[in-house]
Amino acid sequence: MNFPTDWDSWGAQNLSERRRRSLKQVPQAEAAVGTVVEERESGWVGAVLGVEAAAGVKVVRLEDRRGRVRSFPLGFGFLIEGESVELTAPTRTKRPSGPQRTASGSFAVSGAGTRTARASRIWVEGTHDAELVEKVWGEDLRLEGIVVEPLHGADDLAAAVTDFSPGPHRRLGVLLDHLVPGSKESRIAEQAMRLPGARGNLLILGHPYVDVWQAVQPQRVGLDSWPHIPRGTDIKVGTLAALGWPHADQRDIAHGWKQILSRVRSYADLEPSLLGRVEELIDFVTVGDS
Repeated sequence: MNFPTDWDSWGAQNLSERRRRSLKQVPQAEAAVGTVVEERESGWVGAVLGVEAAAGVKVVRLEDRRGRVRSFPLGFGFLIEGESVELTAPTRTKRPSGPQRTASGSFAVSGAGTRTARASRIWVEGTHDAELVEKVWGEDLRLEGIVVEPLHGADDLAAAVTDFSPGPHRRLGVLLDHLVPGSKESRIAEQAMRLPGARGNLLILGHPYVDVWQAVQPQRVGLDSWPHIPRGTDIKVGTLAALGWPHADQRDIAHGWKQILSRVRSYADLEPSLLGRVEELIDFVTVGDS
């Protein structure tokens, strides 16, 4: 195909003009510490740690859920809750004089650092469960040296517990989805609790929801209640379809969960039936283990 000799300059000028017009329509958002942001080009998702100057340019530092940190130039090219924004430096506000609280509602401890990991562990069913626990209880877990690990399914829980070999200084707490009387999960829990060494060293708790998504208060995604998903339909696919969000493949499911998780700000956005169980598990794995 033959292009006009001046196509490059003509195209660049038009693209530049269109880009300027589109950028004017993007709302501004302050890069407040703790805000979950996605850098569009790289796909990096992380919480804002702060804004600083680097080589004369203002950059925003983002920490992902694994604790990795990257810096990006402040400005356009970011998403918050799936919406394009122009990130701006936060306005200076007077520092609160009273004690601060973490996302879990605990009093924040400044300057404590991260404790060496305990031998005791908390297991959750999947990656989404682990990410939700990290978002709300992350500061508390690091302060206490507690590692949360996803099981990627609970069907082989008894074998996993046997391999872990819980004991007085190696306690194991397990959080299961849909732990209600008569469920598959209740039978799995009963089998694991009968294992040698489990008594006093293993605690299995759970919430009543089929999936941890439903432990997020539905009002955070604009619903009065989570939709009923008929048996035989994947609950994540059905939920995204009910929300009117893309749900064709695993990529859509992962993106949908990111949107839900980004709207969780603190423990107040979660159902009490999950809050109590996580707090109980944290207490269980830390008591008597220093």
